[in-house]
Amino acid sequence: MRILGISAFYHDSAAALVEDGRIVAAAQEERFSRRRHDARFPRRAVEYCLSCIGNGIDGVDYVAFYDKPFLKFERLLETYLAFAPAGFRSFSKAVPVWLKEKLFQKLLLRDELRRVMPAFDWQTRLLFAEHHQSHAASAFFASPFQEAAVLTMDGVGEWATTSAAVGHGNRLEIVKEIHFPHSLGLLYSAFTYYTGFRVNSGEYKLMGLAPYGMPKYAGLIRDHLIDLKADGSFRLDMSYFDYCTGLRMTSAKFHALFGGPPRDPEQPLTKREMDLAASIQAVLEEAVLRLTRALQAETEQRNLCLAGGVALNCVANGKVLRDGRFERLWVQPAAGDAGGALGAALNAYYQFLDRPRQLTNALDEMRGAYLGPAFAQAEIERRLRAVGGRFAVLAEDAVVESTARALAAGETIGWFQGGMEFGPRALGNRSIIADARSPAMQKTLNLKVKYRESFRPFAPAVLREEVADWFDLDEDSPYMSVVADVVERRRLPMAAADAARFGIDKLNAPRSEIPAVTHVDYSARLQTVHRETNPRFHTLLSAFKRLTGCPVLVNTSFNVRGEPIVCTPEDAFRCFMGTEIERLVIGNCVLSRAEQDPTLQSDYRSKFAPD
Repeated sequence: MRILGISAFYHDSAAALVEDGRIVAAAQEERFSRRRHDARFPRRAVEYCLSCIGNGIDGVDYVAFYDKPFLKFERLLETYLAFAPAGFRSFSKAVPVWLKEKLFQKLLLRDELRRVMPAFDWQTRLLFAEHHQSHAASAFFASPFQEAAVLTMDGVGEWATTSAAVGHGNRLEIVKEIHFPHSLGLLYSAFTYYTGFRVNSGEYKLMGLAPYGMPKYAGLIRDHLIDLKADGSFRLDMSYFDYCTGLRMTSAKFHALFGGPPRDPEQPLTKREMDLAASIQAVLEEAVLRLTRALQAETEQRNLCLAGGVALNCVANGKVLRDGRFERLWVQPAAGDAGGALGAALNAYYQFLDRPRQLTNALDEMRGAYLGPAFAQAEIERRLRAVGGRFAVLAEDAVVESTARALAAGETIGWFQGGMEFGPRALGNRSIIADARSPAMQKTLNLKVKYRESFRPFAPAVLREEVADWFDLDEDSPYMSVVADVVERRRLPMAAADAARFGIDKLNAPRSEIPAVTHVDYSARLQTVHRETNPRFHTLLSAFKRLTGCPVLVNTSFNVRGEPIVCTPEDAFRCFMGTEIERLVIGNCVLSRAEQDPTLQSDYRSKFAPD
C-alpha cells in the first residue's frame, strides 16, 4: 500500500511517499526549484517521490493532502465578518485569490496531479486531512513511541493554532484545541515583524537574537498582549494586532506600548530589539511549559511528540526536556508545513486505512531524515565535469581522513553525501562543516560563507556517545531540535573586560573550548550523530576526534543567505565557488578551491557575494 502525501499552496510545499507504513521518500519543492519557501504545487518533489518506486504512479494507491481548504476559507470569511467593517482593504485582496484558486484546491490538485498521474481515480483516492491532524500524525507516527502525548503549535491551520492529542499504536486522537486568532505562533511572528525580520522565515533569527538581550518587556507582554492560564490555555488581546483584518502583524497600539514603530530591516540592530527578542522568547517558553505540564498531568503519558512551526523553537524544546515532566521528547524534524505532507500520508495509512503499526527503528521511523535525492559516484563525477569542476577521486577511507585533517587545519568544508535531509536544518549530508574549536570560525562562516547577520549562532554536531562529556544532555537529539548548555568543565574563565561586553560584541569573548558553537549564554543547538543512521558522518567525527581530542564540529546548512539548502552536485558546486568555502567533498570527489578555474570562481562569486 503506497500513499503520496502533499502539502502546497501556502508555504513550504513538499511531497512524501509512504509504503506499508514505511517512510520511503520526502522532499521540499524549494530544494528543486531553488525558490525559498516555494509554495507552488510540488511537481518536482512529487516526481522525485515517484521515482523511488519501480512502477511509478501505477503503484500509488492514495494521494493525501495536508489540510482542508474549504475550512480555511470558512475561517477567513468568518474572521472578516466578525471584524467588519475593519480590514476591507485586505479582505478585498484576499477573497479574489481564494475564489480563483484556494477555494477550489481539490480541482487544482486534480489538474496538477493529472499531469503526472493521468489515469488516477480522483473521486475515491484523493484524501484530505485537517492541518493539525497532519502535523500531529507527522510527529507521532514517525516517532519511536507506541504511545505518547502530542502537542502541535503553529500560526494557524484551518481554525486550530494549538492542539493536544494522544497517540496509541495506530490511532491518534486530538483531544483539545485553541482556535484562531489566539496563536503562539502568530504572537511570536508579530515580534519577528516588529523587530525587522521577515514573518515565516525570520523567527529563528529572533530566537538566536534573544540571548543578547534581557527580558525587560516580558511583563508588558504578559500584562497586555496575552492572558496565559495555569493550564497553558491563552487568549490574545487583539487590539494590539492587525493580522486578522490588516496587511501587517501589529497595530498602532502595539507600537505605542513598545515605544515606537517596527524596525526597518535595513536599520542596525539595537539593544531594544535584543531585549524584545529576549522578552518574547521568555514568554513563549513559559507558555509552552504550561501547556506541556498540563498535558502530562491530564494524559499521564511518559512520552511527548512535538510538531508545528513553534516546535522548531529548539530553546523552548530544551526547557521542556529539562523540565522532566515527560521522560522522552521527540520533535518532527520537518515540523513546519512541509512535514504536513508526510503527516497526511501517515494519517491516511494508519487512521483512514486502519493498518497496524510496527516500529522498525530504535531511533525513530525517519531513520535520520535522509529521505531526499542521492547520487551515485559515477553520476557525481559526470555532473561535476559538466559544470567545470576540477576534482580528485579518493578511496572512501582517504576521503574521511583527508577531510578530518583539513578540518583540523582550520578549513571550511562543503560536505555533500548520501540522501538529502527532510526538514530545515543541516543533518550531516548537505552541510558546511568546520572546526568548533576555532574562536574566529563563527564570524568567518557568517560573514564570508553564509553572507548573513553576524549575531547568528552555529550548531554543533557531536558523536552521540560523547555528548554528555561536552553538553548538559545525555539524550538523542539527531535533528537539532533541542538546545543544551556546554558543561561547566568545558567553559573558559571570563576576564572582567570580556564579561562586561555588550550586545554583538559578546561574540568576541570565547566562552568554551568549542567557541564556534557556544552561544553567548553558553547554549548550543545540538545534533547527536549516530553510527546507525549516518555512518560516514560518524566516521568523520571519530577521525576528527582522533586528531584533535574533540568529537564536535560546526554543522550548518549547505546554503547561503536567501538560498534553499543545496540539492544536487551542481547546486553544491555553485555554492562552493560563490563563497569562501575552501574544500568541497561530494561522495568520493574532493575539490580544492586553489585548483578551480579562477575565471569561473570570479563569475560565481559575483552572483553570490553581497554588494
